[in-house]
Amino acid sequence: EIVMNADGDPTGFLKEQAGTYVRSKMDNDKLYSLDVAKQSLKDVEKHLLSTGYTMYMDGWSNYFYNMSAYQAASQLDNGNDLHILLGMSYEFESWADISSEIQAAVQAKQYASKHVNPGWVKLFMDGTVEGGTGYCVTPYPDGHQGLINWNEKEVADITREANVKGLSMHVHTMGDGAVRDVVDAFAEGGQKDRRNTLVHVRNVPEGYYQKMADNNVYATSGMLWHHFPDLAPLILWLTGMVPEGMETQSYPMKSYFDYGVNVSSHTDFPALSSSPDSPFGILEIAVNGIWDKEQEGTWGLGGWWTEELLTRQQTLQALTINGARQLFLERGSIKEGKYADFLLIDQDVLTCDVGKIRDTKVVSTFFEGKNVYRAN
Repeated sequence: EIVMNADGDPTGFLKEQAGTYVRSKMDNDKLYSLDVAKQSLKDVEKHLLSTGYTMYMDGWSNYFYNMSAYQAASQLDNGNDLHILLGMSYEFESWADISSEIQAAVQAKQYASKHVNPGWVKLFMDGTVEGGTGYCVTPYPDGHQGLINWNEKEVADITREANVKGLSMHVHTMGDGAVRDVVDAFAEGGQKDRRNTLVHVRNVPEGYYQKMADNNVYATSGMLWHHFPDLAPLILWLTGMVPEGMETQSYPMKSYFDYGVNVSSHTDFPALSSSPDSPFGILEIAVNGIWDKEQEGTWGLGGWWTEELLTRQQTLQALTINGARQLFLERGSIKEGKYADFLLIDQDVLTCDVGKIRDTKVVSTFFEGKNVYRAN
């Protein structure tokens, strides 16, 4: 959508696929060169290891037909200079030629290496519910239903061909209409062993947790959203930002565990720039629903949709074993014969005061038995 003002003139604001189309016409080879990609990956790796992550799923590796990220990851890994497990996804745009896109995504698999898996296709089914572009069954107060980039048949066809060619799906869905259509598409065209995944899921329609479980559909959830103030429903209702009924329910977490759906965590950082991007900050919010210590327990700051909060054990599972499964890895637990990926931390996050989980510091990070980060 090209946003217009009251006089019918473009404002310069481009929503969803209109923005990606314009962005694709820029000089991306110059803006994101191989050298820039290598330095970016090393910077990302350094930050991840210092905060306690050894796995990372990149949601947009082709960067508007630029393959620098794939090349950088492969070259670093083959040179024994990559110390994280990296998943990479090739994003398709709804305005592009799909046959060519699938071929390009298959060709990207040539960059696979020991620690790099370029085995995903990324789609944006819709936008954001609070931004008015999430695709919802119930209309927004002004009567529109959001922006939908693909129909169910298109997603089913893409999924079918991608899965046959050894690629898995990684689809951004926020509105309940988008979730419904993508889960139905995965059920129609997908292979259960490909672990096709919903990303950034805001609203799951009735009956669809079970359908996800039945079809081995995975989810990656934004756990940080649960430290929104408990006044959020009132604010959303007064502003008319979301369809009726979506003011009080948002980003589920516990329900995935209840239905046996494999769910991992994403931070959505820096979209939530006031939130933590460390696993310990995520852990505290996921079990407590509160972040701001100074305002903890005061009126209006009790957490949002607290029925979906997790136990500490569940959150750790989403941050470790479940994330590994999404990347087709048998990691995330300690057992003889497994790769030794683990952290040394300065307190027991399972027993410390819930409001102090965030204060946990990483002493050392070990990757495949080697100490790849040590705090000063």
